[in-house]
Amino acid sequence: MTAKYEIVIYWSQEDNAFIAEVPELPGCMADGETYRQALSNAEVVIREWIDTAKELGRPIPQPKGRLMYA
Repeated sequence: MTAKYEIVIYWSQEDNAFIAEVPELPGCMADGETYRQALSNAEVVIREWIDTAKELGRPIPQPKGRLMYA
């Protein structure tokens, strides 16, 4: 993965899955049965999010690294 966005992964009891959120990319999140699967799925979704933003001519935030609120 070339983009270095922060990914926050946590267990969701409600979803019975690991959730991976990308705070810098609005609405960008994935899930998985395992921590690694959620991470892998998040990497795919980040690429798709960026590709879609490019197609629509929307700005793509630069990765900032570790966020203060995460």
